[in-house]
Amino acid sequence: MRNRFASEITRLGSENSKIVLLSGDIGNNLFNNFKEQQNERFINCGIAEANMMGMAAGLAMSGLRPVVYTITPFTTTRCLEQIRVDVCYHHVPVVIVGTGSGLAYAELGPTHHSCEDVSFLRSLPGMTVFCPADPLELALGLEAALEHDGPVYIRLGKKGEPVLHATRPDFALGKAITLKEGKELCLISTGTITEVAMQSAKRLEAAGISTRVESFHTVKPLDTERLREIFYNYPLVATIEEHSRIGGLFGAIAEWYAEEGGALARIVPFAVKDEFLHEVGTQEIARERFGLTEENIAQSLIDRMRGQYANVLHKRV
Repeated sequence: MRNRFASEITRLGSENSKIVLLSGDIGNNLFNNFKEQQNERFINCGIAEANMMGMAAGLAMSGLRPVVYTITPFTTTRCLEQIRVDVCYHHVPVVIVGTGSGLAYAELGPTHHSCEDVSFLRSLPGMTVFCPADPLELALGLEAALEHDGPVYIRLGKKGEPVLHATRPDFALGKAITLKEGKELCLISTGTITEVAMQSAKRLEAAGISTRVESFHTVKPLDTERLREIFYNYPLVATIEEHSRIGGLFGAIAEWYAEEGGALARIVPFAVKDEFLHEVGTQEIARERFGLTEENIAQSLIDRMRGQYANVLHKRV
């Protein structure tokens, strides 16, 4: 996914002379093509993320389109005050890109985990929060973000994420995409863990449960029209995210759900628990620790559908 980001920002930078790329001392080789074409618009800000965010705000106020890029916890948590005061308070069009989000850097320990970033940035007025499921959503969303009149946070994975879309989807920030149709159960996912949601759906289908999958790539603003349709038609909805269950996708949908006065469906969250991960291992090990595997998700939902929701199986809801 980060390679697709590098190629897309290089292409867009060659088309738009207002784009400026700021890096927090990473990605120098990754952005070689960008630097070869527009070196004067690439700024290595060093390990000084708060200063980098202030620079980006100033560039945006001067009519440029800055894109800030570094590892997720350092482009969000470390400089949250500057994002809040310099960027969001002035509502300037800064695109903030975090790479290796969630548990992608699990092997580097908790300093590199980012399981609270959506919660932090979603709470800031005027901020759009975009979590692409695959490289194609990233490419479409990056282009939209650079046309958006306001700050946008883009939450990336690290590398090796598969393309989930067989064809180019209709795309707009704030509008969900149906990845798979189904009649009995709906999985709502955001970010790179959507691949796990798709694999979970395959297991559910093999168990005889018709399963729909939605990519809610934009957590803020939510696609409330799509949510109303889902919650009216499905007795059980599961949210899947590589983020704390507090304040992320589940939190956003639960807030909407409460304001709607309740709905027909129940929500089952699959997310990171409200605790730090003190063990060090791969992303796969970290996901397993928090139950974010296709095996656990599918079996948990099979048990629910064959228990409390057995009466809806094989019926059109």
